[in-house]
Amino acid sequence: MGRLIYADNAATTKLDIPVFESMVPWLLEQYGNASQPYSFARKPKRALAEARTTIAKCIGAQPEEIYFTSGGTESDNWVIKSSAFSDPGKRAMITSAFEHHAVLHSCAAIERLGYPVVYMEPTDEGYITPEILENYITDRTRLVSVMFANNEIGSIQPIQELCKTAHAHGALFHTDAVQAVGHVEINVHELEVDFLSASAHKFNGPKGIGFLYIRKGIELLPYADGGAQESAHRAGTENVASIVGMATALKENCDFLKQHQQHILELENTLIAGRGGEYQEAKGCPAEGKHDALGLGQWFFHNRILSDKKMTRHRRSGSLRCLVVRIDY
Repeated sequence: MGRLIYADNAATTKLDIPVFESMVPWLLEQYGNASQPYSFARKPKRALAEARTTIAKCIGAQPEEIYFTSGGTESDNWVIKSSAFSDPGKRAMITSAFEHHAVLHSCAAIERLGYPVVYMEPTDEGYITPEILENYITDRTRLVSVMFANNEIGSIQPIQELCKTAHAHGALFHTDAVQAVGHVEINVHELEVDFLSASAHKFNGPKGIGFLYIRKGIELLPYADGGAQESAHRAGTENVASIVGMATALKENCDFLKQHQQHILELENTLIAGRGGEYQEAKGCPAEGKHDALGLGQWFFHNRILSDKKMTRHRRSGSLRCLVVRIDY
């Protein structure tokens, strides 16, 4: 039997062994509830604080700006739905047509409640430009949400420029950075984003855990009612083991970011060369996209994958789907 080559790391990544090992003590030994006042909760509480600080450093944030969630989906839902009810005078929202379903379905939910949403179409190369945003934004726009890196074609959006456009009209800016955190350098304060979503299982951490960055000074209504966890913004007993694992995974990825990027670029060039350079000629190929997100044309038929003869980074069209590949090494 041949060796399996897993080629869909944009869907999820393998848990790193050091990450797993960092989680074990908090599952078997120090399993106390970090919210409790007694001594058995002290180490878990300290572990949460250290993990929050580690994650904040990785994205250029302050620890108090990091809120732990169950993943990117919850983080996206929290921002979109909570901000919708925060300002009755600014009801409109703008997003792109090729966001993840966590964003698109959250937008559909607030639309059903009477909140207008505009869906911007990207360029043929897969970008949302400030000029496109300027065509739709008004002073009544409350929130703009554009993903950092597209999960199907790898295009990285001009987030800093889009933020400036949004802020010029008094709107807040959110980016779903699930496909970018841990893979490209991110500094939230330099980007000037107001909200950023991330998910641990996209950077070799555990599933079911993520975080939301909320810029200091911005008020966002709590997503769930209950206890006072996460500064009374996100109720529920903290998943200490997974939070520690997430921080460990993100630090590892960020510490070796340049080495990983160079290695993946070499793998990409080798793959392209092996296909006779067809990929380089593909129309609409983003020149500045993620090098760890190659779009391979794939025909899907009754759950059987038949390889197409050409490589493309186009968006899905009919039965042709872009399968995002990140080689695990």
